[in-house]
Amino acid sequence: MIAISPAQVRLNAQQIAARVRVPVFAVVKANAYGLGVSAVAPAIADVVAGFCVFSLKEAQEADLWNLARKPILALGPPYADAAAEDFLRAHVRPAITTVEQALRLRAANPIVCVETGMHRFTCSADHFAAVMEASGATEAFTHATRVEQVRRLQEITAGRNLFLHAAGSSLMDDPECRLSAVRPGIALYRGAVRVTSPIVEMHEHAEPAGYTGFSAARHGVILMGYRHGLRMGPCLVNGARRRILEIGMQSSYIELSGAEKIGDTVTLLGGELGADELAGEWKCGAQEVMVSLLR
Repeated sequence: MIAISPAQVRLNAQQIAARVRVPVFAVVKANAYGLGVSAVAPAIADVVAGFCVFSLKEAQEADLWNLARKPILALGPPYADAAAEDFLRAHVRPAITTVEQALRLRAANPIVCVETGMHRFTCSADHFAAVMEASGATEAFTHATRVEQVRRLQEITAGRNLFLHAAGSSLMDDPECRLSAVRPGIALYRGAVRVTSPIVEMHEHAEPAGYTGFSAARHGVILMGYRHGLRMGPCLVNGARRRILEIGMQSSYIELSGAEKIGDTVTLLGGELGADELAGEWKCGAQEVMVSLLR
């Protein structure tokens, strides 16, 4: 079972806006990290300055403009066959990196994505002036994970009086990195998701169990597995910390203590078990945890 709290997303957005004191562009790509852009966007439309998606198609499929009536930035590469009119109809501004894109999409008020270390869908410093001239852009951004990348963006764009943004969730609390705006993603969604599954079977045994032959004095079974994005790690059983013992395609084994019963709740994300903790266990990012469990 998946429970989403748009109210928590709104509270997160309000707290971010109060803290950073610059415009907030909420990242709602990948269907708002799996939470559902149709629920998230209206909940925060009056709090944020705009929204970021990966592609024009995402904004079109979500009908994002009509959901929230706020500016939309497409941060990924524009489709080769997309014209300025396509972006204008959807009220989306494209991110560009080449002179060809600049000329083709100039009428859509594009923004320039600058290379500062990502080496993906970016405009190098050597080509920046040409892209700016061809596009007439007044805004530039970069994907930054370190303050040095923010400083590099400022160096490359120096003297142009541009609207600049670089900071996502990991850098927005550093005043030096806020620039003209911030683009939080995962920070908007922390605490807003709960993923649970009930215990459907319980077993006591002394012999090895499961495909892997794990040993546990007592275990339960839930109907959620790697098909649903679940991986090995911690869980909560009636609020108590336990471990996932083995994961199958559509079911998993859960460690039990002896006090549980059929139908009791196993929390796989939510409450005291946040995406950041699971990310450490899964050796990935919190964004990947969220998208995996909400797909």
